Amino acid sequence: MPTSFTRPGYACADHFLDVPLDHGDPAGPTIQVYAREVVAPGRRDDDLPWLLFLQGGPGNRAPRPGAMPAAWLERALRDYRVLLLDQRGTGRSTPANRQTLPADPKAAAEYLRHFRADSIVRDAELLRRHLIGDRPWSVLGQSFGGFCSVTYLSIAPEGLSEAFITGGLPSLTATPDDWYRAAYRRIAAANECYFARYPEDQDAARRIAAHLDENDERLPGGERLTARRFQTIGIGLGHSVQFDNLHYLLEEAFISGGRLSDTFLRGVDGIVSFAAQPLYALIHEACVSNGMASNWAAARVLAEFPEFEPQAEPFRFLGETILPFLFEEDPALVPLRECADLVAAHEWPALYDAERLASTTVPVTAAVYYDDMYVDREMSMATASVIPGIRTWVTSEYAHNGLSADANVLDRLIALRRGDR
Repeated sequence: MPTSFTRPGYACADHFLDVPLDHGDPAGPTIQVYAREVVAPGRRDDDLPWLLFLQGGPGNRAPRPGAMPAAWLERALRDYRVLLLDQRGTGRSTPANRQTLPADPKAAAEYLRHFRADSIVRDAELLRRHLIGDRPWSVLGQSFGGFCSVTYLSIAPEGLSEAFITGGLPSLTATPDDWYRAAYRRIAAANECYFARYPEDQDAARRIAAHLDENDERLPGGERLTARRFQTIGIGLGHSVQFDNLHYLLEEAFISGGRLSDTFLRGVDGIVSFAAQPLYALIHEACVSNGMASNWAAARVLAEFPEFEPQAEPFRFLGETILPFLFEEDPALVPLRECADLVAAHEWPALYDAERLASTTVPVTAAVYYDDMYVDREMSMATASVIPGIRTWVTSEYAHNGLSADANVLDRLIALRRGDR
């Protein structure tokens, strides 16, 4: 029986389910997936439709009600019983990290071949049948969760009654090189916007990078902070609040004597460490490898953009790009370097079926953020053109985190689904 608790605004129940590690081998080893059911307290006994939420990532656990920004959840609970899935390898599902993966790099890489969207969708299908039998349910996919939703439409559309996607329509045809080439252009544009708002931070960032080249500064985990790792604190620049957060962090970088402050180093560590989400680093490129190997595409393509060199003028932060040096400098990733090389070299099967998408009858509504740093607008619209009947809302009002920041995003998509807009 699931355990349950009630807090103001939410009645929650826990669900655990054993699933095959490899869905192609149902009799083989199993792992456990966890999902939290959330319903408005006064509606626990109502026969509500279910809404599966697929979190962005990869490698991020589902939001915790009341503990993480999730403006959409209150809106969803007006109409749905929500299921917050910790995607395999994350949160309370069987974890995949340096402490739990096989010590042998080859065995670890083989294990990680089962942690992309196709496996997540098949986990969801087993959960659906476990919880509600043959009834289809709704899905809400944010960012990488949107990629998973498109995979769902490709391989198990019979499980869906409708799909809502925010900032997460993937390309059906782009190679990893195409993806990261477009990504670096968007990251450069985000840097321009950031430094236009806080022009004095250009000097601050350049001074910090130069200081790190000449001085041994240590993060709380004990490792040296390098200029190139400092650059990666730009990973959050596609979220509405991160411009300000980054500025306030840089404000407190130095103390008297010219050393970096503990406050700054602690704040940097909270951004650049992958201890809480190692899967993000391990399979990020795999999630844009639709029928091919990535072979460290982000690093290869970076050579085409010398303006991102740490010593370049003007200084630029990096964004959502996983580079091999992270597996040399982040203690949570160092033991996984050889495994990561094997994952990067793996020839991945296709995630999407364009023909099946073109024949889907599942109603789909999608928010496409015009200046999204993480997901390319033009690629998203090309995918939308393949899905019949999809209703897209292209907006520059929100950044990539619009769904968690403002309940109106989900409300707008529900209205589009119902024909109210």
